[in-house]
Amino acid sequence: MEKNIHENSTNHAAKKRTLSRRDFVSVTATAATAFTIVPRHVLGKGYIAPSDKITLAYIGIGTQGIRELLPLLEVPQIQVTAVCDPNRYAVGYRDWGTTYLKDAIRKTLKNDNWEPRGDNTIPGGRENGKSIVDGYYANVHNEWKYNACTAYEDARELLDKEKDLDAVKIMTPDHLHGVLAMAAIKRGKHVLMHKPISNRLTEGKKVIEMARNSNVITHFIPWDSNGAMDTVMAWINAGAIGTLTEVHNWTNRPVWPQYPDLPKDKPPIPDGFNWDLWLGPEAMRDYSPDYTHMVFRGWYDFGGGSMADMGHYSLWTVFNALKLTSPTTVIPCRSHVCAFNGAVPYRINNDFSFPMASMVRFKYPANGNRPPVDLCWYDGGMQPPIPEALFSQNKELPQEGMIFVGTEGKILAGFNVEEPQIISGKKMGAAKTNTDARDQVAQTSAALPLFVEACKSGRQYPGGFREAGPITEAVNLYAVALRANKLLQYDAANMKITSSSDANKYLSRTYRSGWENI
Repeated sequence: MEKNIHENSTNHAAKKRTLSRRDFVSVTATAATAFTIVPRHVLGKGYIAPSDKITLAYIGIGTQGIRELLPLLEVPQIQVTAVCDPNRYAVGYRDWGTTYLKDAIRKTLKNDNWEPRGDNTIPGGRENGKSIVDGYYANVHNEWKYNACTAYEDARELLDKEKDLDAVKIMTPDHLHGVLAMAAIKRGKHVLMHKPISNRLTEGKKVIEMARNSNVITHFIPWDSNGAMDTVMAWINAGAIGTLTEVHNWTNRPVWPQYPDLPKDKPPIPDGFNWDLWLGPEAMRDYSPDYTHMVFRGWYDFGGGSMADMGHYSLWTVFNALKLTSPTTVIPCRSHVCAFNGAVPYRINNDFSFPMASMVRFKYPANGNRPPVDLCWYDGGMQPPIPEALFSQNKELPQEGMIFVGTEGKILAGFNVEEPQIISGKKMGAAKTNTDARDQVAQTSAALPLFVEACKSGRQYPGGFREAGPITEAVNLYAVALRANKLLQYDAANMKITSSSDANKYLSRTYRSGWENI
């Protein structure tokens, strides 16, 4: 199951932005080697001088947070000095298997007796985070002579107290990404963050603008797992499928429950869980476990849905290659749920959770030599029609994938544009190898030394917040279109929906007191 979890001077910047995924991996490997060996001949085998390290606070100690913390600890150029989570104990967490994460922690710590405690099921929470960090530095690399890290409940307190901190990694639920990223950038801290940049468009735009006006290094993690568009673009530019008209991308998400109604039960808040801090900028409501661990991304207030979860991995490279900017029109098609009111059925008016299944079409205008193109996203089991070239051979579409449709043919590829093939159109040269068998965590971890290099040099590199404007716009308009359940005509220059004034309220959030300007 783990392998299926698809969780700038000016000239220098322009050159960096043209790096392909493969070029980046090569540069990363070189950087990793350089950082590892430089101080050894002076300071001894395995020793990294403090001046060659950056200090980092890890914000968000849920299951995926821990999963990515483990390989980060193994990077000698990074020293984790603080962890933060509003949940203290390992209680109520869910994961893809009951022992996967605990087994991985034990392996990393070289301690077969490590236990999460709490409800002693799935690891999570800041006490586990501190235990993992301290255990790793004390038992696996005690030669680094590292003092115990500090555990915080409130990320705002962490950012105010950890004055000498170099960087943060943000692994919280989606609704906290934007406010915490802006708080870190405001304090001059470099930022690693998982998708999305924000689950509100106006907030995401503010984060990106703040990054552009700052010297801090930002890195948006899904970039490291994007595929390469080299072969597909070569075929398109050579006329293999005529003029490109549509791109279709479909996922097997959601793989978590998405609820047809608001929680009705009112269980007590677990001991050690600061529900007010978990809500952050969002409006107060009664606690429910169905809002939190693993399932938060299914709620409009807390998550970004399937496209925010997976579209950053598959589509960022497509946006760059095709020079997609802002859509003019967004057309939603979503499933609905019905219930009974006594003996009479009715459709639930759901503007609180993402639908069980959807298809959203984005219409992009021409850009330079590229004519207009439609981008279609599918989730919840929805897929495009099976192309005739496959249908005639009694073949079906894969569970996840991508199709490039032209006036004279089609290209079928994997979800991350891997293993592309022309299924109808002109025959062209064989595809370049474009398969990375590593899972998302391994791909992300390989890029960490380059993040350190950028933090130390002050030079931006590919995958920063500055480059994520179009993809951020798309995933947030996807959510707005589904929530409003209306066709959207979008005025990008004014960041306004012109076809439905009521839908504009979903572009931003109302911040609770204490979260407006953190």
